[in-house]
Amino acid sequence: MNLKRTFGAILTILGIVGLIYTGLGVIQHSGNFTTLITVGIIAIIFFFSGIGLVRNTTDNAK
Repeated sequence: MNLKRTFGAILTILGIVGLIYTGLGVIQHSGNFTTLITVGIIAIIFFFSGIGLVRNTTDNAK
């Protein structure tokens, strides 16, 4: 099991959850605008860094 690939998958899932939370908050007009923007930016960072880790990590299993 590759630790970087696992961590990348966890970051990607956290990013997706954060983006869904932000989207629901915007649609329902719930929560503070500043909080939604902050969660959305952090979720985008998590999502793209997780995708980058999964994509750039080579699998050396034989």
